[in-house]
Amino acid sequence: MPTPNPAALEFLQTRRSRPAKTLVAPAPTRAELEPLLQAALRSPDHGKLEPWRLIVLTGAGLDRLATLAQTRGAALGMDDDKIIKAHAQFANADLAVAVIEAPVISEKVPEIEQTYSAGAVCLQLLNAALAAGWGANWLSGWASHDRAFVEEGLDLTPREKVAGFIHIGTEKIAPPERPRPDMETKVTWQSQ
Repeated sequence: MPTPNPAALEFLQTRRSRPAKTLVAPAPTRAELEPLLQAALRSPDHGKLEPWRLIVLTGAGLDRLATLAQTRGAALGMDDDKIIKAHAQFANADLAVAVIEAPVISEKVPEIEQTYSAGAVCLQLLNAALAAGWGANWLSGWASHDRAFVEEGLDLTPREKVAGFIHIGTEKIAPPERPRPDMETKVTWQSQ
């Protein structure tokens, strides 16, 4: 017989990301963040390749990315609203963790499975932060897909990608519940 964990199941059934723009100081301290990072690193990882790494961004690191988002957005000829949104993602944050997909050459584990593992790290970190009582949000945006931005701003190698930026802080306002997927239309049962 399985040993249920009703509290964990209840958390997963009611979890709700908090919009990054609603997060304020304080953000977790290093001592508060480290257990969350450790939980994230316990994500599924076929072959034990560890095809990801984390970059913790605070203070001047976030300011530098905010400025770079403005510079890159202008260089790419983006609309002002897109530039402002990308700038704000970093300028208005107190803490964000960049989850970097760092694929490992492997004959056994296809790269797509390594991509999924990096996504699992994002979700695991998001849920760990929420379970610890913080507000948290998983964001990406155009800057995370711009090679010049990620190589200059995060020192990524050509094979690395941003899987997501996990923003963590104190929740100032709880968002309203939103409609959830209808299980009847999203689940198919096959017995043969």
